[in-house]
Amino acid sequence: MPQELIGAAFGLGFPFLMTTAGAATVFCLRREASAGVQRCLLGFAAGVMIAASVWSLLLPAIEAGEQMGLPGWLPAATGFVLGVLFLLGMDHLLPHIHQLAAVQEGPPNRLRRTTLLVLAVTLHNIPEGMAVGLSVALALRSGDAAALTAAGALALGIGIQNIPEGAAVSLPLRREGLSRRAAFRTGTLTGLVEPAAGLLAAALAALLTPAMPWLLAFAAGAMLYVVVEELIPEANFSPPHSDLGTLAAMAGFLVMMVLDVALG
Repeated sequence: MPQELIGAAFGLGFPFLMTTAGAATVFCLRREASAGVQRCLLGFAAGVMIAASVWSLLLPAIEAGEQMGLPGWLPAATGFVLGVLFLLGMDHLLPHIHQLAAVQEGPPNRLRRTTLLVLAVTLHNIPEGMAVGLSVALALRSGDAAALTAAGALALGIGIQNIPEGAAVSLPLRREGLSRRAAFRTGTLTGLVEPAAGLLAAALAALLTPAMPWLLAFAAGAMLYVVVEELIPEANFSPPHSDLGTLAAMAGFLVMMVLDVALG
């Protein structure tokens, strides 16, 4: 168990550093990126998360379930549904607002828009952290060098798309009047949710070994919920409509697929 937790901590360190790097853009940029750039970044993140959900989470969940003597689809489907239901519940219980949206979600509140934006980013950092933590824990448990490389590819892909996430928090906070340092600190703190969720998931997987395929599929369901509910709509349907978000999603999917297959 300690080895898996230590490995998960190292694997989660890179995505967290990339969130920090994204938040640091507040020191060199005076305003937010254009709508077109934001669509590209959101679409790219969506593509990365879709590919990661399939190659790094659902396929390993099916394989792990079959190795346990179960129908491969059973833990994959069950965990997937539970992950979707978890994010659906959090989506209704946690007040938040999406990056390009005008109407807040969750229970009524009087929180500032910037606070709601921080909560939205924090919410979808949970499945990303779980995905990396579980992938590393599974690789270390199997002792397979290819699986460990694949886990590294997942951490790399998640880390790349964390850069715009960090910027998406720090830049609006700066625009609302916070100092550059305060905006940077807040953007960085949102990234702490990923290692926390990843270490918790890795600990559960280590304590409850048979639960690994369900946990992998749970993370996949939660990630795909974020993609469909937030990233794809914001990348494509915010007026004026363009193909930038769609093409960026294809690029993100391609990059993550190549990383996972080539390195894994």
